[in-house]
Amino acid sequence: MSGAATTRPGTLYVVATPLGNLEDITARALRVLGEVDLIAAEDTRHSRKLLNHFGIRTALISCHEHNEQQRQEELVGRLLAGARLALISDAGTPAIADPGYRLVRACHAAGVPVVPVPGPSALIAALSAAGEPTDRFVFEGYLPARAAARMAALQGLREEPRTVVLYETPHRLLAALAAIAGVWGAERPLVVARELTKLHEELFRGTVGAAQAHFGAARVRGELVLILPPVPRSVPIIGMEETLRRLLVDEGMVRGDAVRRVAKTFKVPRSEVYRISLGIDRDEGSRGKRDAQGENPAVRRSPRRTGLLPRSDPT
Repeated sequence: MSGAATTRPGTLYVVATPLGNLEDITARALRVLGEVDLIAAEDTRHSRKLLNHFGIRTALISCHEHNEQQRQEELVGRLLAGARLALISDAGTPAIADPGYRLVRACHAAGVPVVPVPGPSALIAALSAAGEPTDRFVFEGYLPARAAARMAALQGLREEPRTVVLYETPHRLLAALAAIAGVWGAERPLVVARELTKLHEELFRGTVGAAQAHFGAARVRGELVLILPPVPRSVPIIGMEETLRRLLVDEGMVRGDAVRRVAKTFKVPRSEVYRISLGIDRDEGSRGKRDAQGENPAVRRSPRRTGLLPRSDPT
């Protein structure tokens, strides 16, 4: 008696698509997109334009940041039933600072083969043209949107000996540059790659301060890659927070004067410098300022409370 036939699972193809220039798509990617049963796309409307350009009629289904967790069960079910699927993002390589890794992980767990179809990646494209060390680098993706979290993330990279690569959005670029200046100083070298492979492609090389002036002069458009080369160990790093702390704590400068000086030096909005100064106050308050005898004047007890003077007898 023969056993029941078992359906072999299909394959998930992780397909890289162009960053902007449609000529960058590979022949293999076109073949795979045309042969699979379904394409999971970050934005189906955006991806349909790409497919129409190449005459590909494969059906699309959405799989993006907000529905990937729920969608993966359906897609893995189709794959286990034998369907062949392709995963694409709006541009570049899926799952690299884009949706996709959850679906890929679910496929591995279910025993579904996963095959990469390599191609464009903004990360690699920017590094290849930056002219900075690439033998060792760290990719941090997008910086946090909130100012405090953004500054904390950059502080964590302060002593990073490798080239640092970041993604950033146009409307947050100036805030990111201000935060970088706050950690490393306005003279920190960097590269900003904008609109890679597109008509208005730009590769800016210079200092953080120069980038603030350059990109602050007009509205910034297009996605960006920021590259921070390693800082030579022989060069001391004096960042915005350290300068502010020295002026406020060591030199006792009035807060307003210190904030104005630091904001001008690092080309950072006064509001951002003021916020950081409040954090310095909290740090110093938790440690307490010691006087010459090693006591904390703020908590020094009165003679009566310390028992140095006798209490008066009740009358």
